[in-house]
Amino acid sequence: MSVEVRVPTLGESVTEATVATWFKKPGDAVAVDEMLCELETDKVTVEVPSPAAGTLGEIVAAEGETVGVDALLATLSEGKGAAAAPKGKDKAPAVADPVDANAADAVDVMVPTLGESVTEATVSTWFKKVGDTVAQDEMLCELETDKVSVEVPSPAAGVLSEILAAEGSTVEASAKLAVIGGAVAADASSDAQAPSSQGNGGKDVSNAPSAEKLMADKGLSADQVQGTGRDGRIMKEDVMKAAAAPAPAATAPAPPAQTPRAPVAASDEAREERVKMTRLRQTIARRLKDAQNTAAILTTYNEVDMTEVMALRNEYKDLFLKKHGVKLGFMSFFTKACVHALREVPEVNAEIDGQEIVYKNFIHMGIAAGTPQGLVVPVIRDVDGMSFADIEKAIAEKGARARDGKLSMAEMQGGTFTISNGGVYGSLMSSPILNPPQSGILGMHKIQERPMAIGGQVVIRPMMYLALSYDHRIVDGKGAVTFLVRVKEALEDPRRLLMDL
Repeated sequence: MSVEVRVPTLGESVTEATVATWFKKPGDAVAVDEMLCELETDKVTVEVPSPAAGTLGEIVAAEGETVGVDALLATLSEGKGAAAAPKGKDKAPAVADPVDANAADAVDVMVPTLGESVTEATVSTWFKKVGDTVAQDEMLCELETDKVSVEVPSPAAGVLSEILAAEGSTVEASAKLAVIGGAVAADASSDAQAPSSQGNGGKDVSNAPSAEKLMADKGLSADQVQGTGRDGRIMKEDVMKAAAAPAPAATAPAPPAQTPRAPVAASDEAREERVKMTRLRQTIARRLKDAQNTAAILTTYNEVDMTEVMALRNEYKDLFLKKHGVKLGFMSFFTKACVHALREVPEVNAEIDGQEIVYKNFIHMGIAAGTPQGLVVPVIRDVDGMSFADIEKAIAEKGARARDGKLSMAEMQGGTFTISNGGVYGSLMSSPILNPPQSGILGMHKIQERPMAIGGQVVIRPMMYLALSYDHRIVDGKGAVTFLVRVKEALEDPRRLLMDL
């Protein structure tokens, strides 16, 4: 009996994805829930498990193709036993010229997941070279796409017989990256491991992906860098150290300018370094401009005296840590204060859908976080029903996952309001940009002692500027100011939160 493998639900307002990597090929036997392929949407990778045990038949959506929700990805024959592998109509004809003699066993390496509406990617780094023996699922290369760096694993064990997309080249979603010749079963991975380590300077360890990328940028090979990581693993810092010594000559010639710019003296041009924008940075630029072009963004400001919050935090932080196992920070206070204000001014928690206003009877709080890859906004769902401890635990857990690049797609979708804390970087004042389709974002800033006139006297108080950017199409100035005043009142007298005042 044939079973269809379809695109799973991708999340709120996400209508399409790109097939990133197939981990199985036609004819492979698969177990129920075994991962078949990966899809990429806006910010994360979505795994597609097998709905049944059996044999993978035809792959309908090849790697690099863009597919809609519920689209057919492949067919699966239920039951045991593997159909003939050459049945793979998508694969066999495309690998007629591999180096390996076993052409029938050759497997294409296709462009992995690129994300919603993304049609191309840039090859960042190849971790293997032609002739290297690779194990199944061993990382072959890394691509730069919208929100993340996408790793491309080997779909089978064998020999990397051909690389079709060199480092730095731009590839389309349907492009073929390489060919694995003499593909063998996964149990051959033990034989493939030893030769594959030669790409890492003879060490049987994988270098840090960030190090591999930087080596590619600097034109360095692994044998030119001394690894200081565990078992000799090359880290990013090792590459930076090596690049600072004899390597500058590799990056000195600046490529020609692609767009007209002001004249540059030859002596200055020799000291420039030209780096192509990553897919992440291009996407950030496009989406920020889209937000400005779509929403009527206006920002209102206020300031808050942090004396009471700081005193309360200092009084209970040790007991809080002992009981809940997490530190008591400022974010839980601000989150609680925003929940309190959003209940009174619900339009800040709403969104525009066509000619309708959608009011949310729940609060999913986005907490903007800066990562080495760029800005991401993990979402804490139903934060309005959470305690201080629950909020602090959620923020800590999602922050760690964001830094490690392990956030799932669902964890970054569905937010109704966002908090951005530029104060951690020393920002004193800024105007945050909306995170569409949300209608409001609160900007926190640096706490700074300033002289304040209180009761006819000048006293020194720890003050913070607050900024609320909002969509003026749905939120009036009165509502925005009321929201910010309620946040200020709740923080300057935290007891109001307990009494819902």
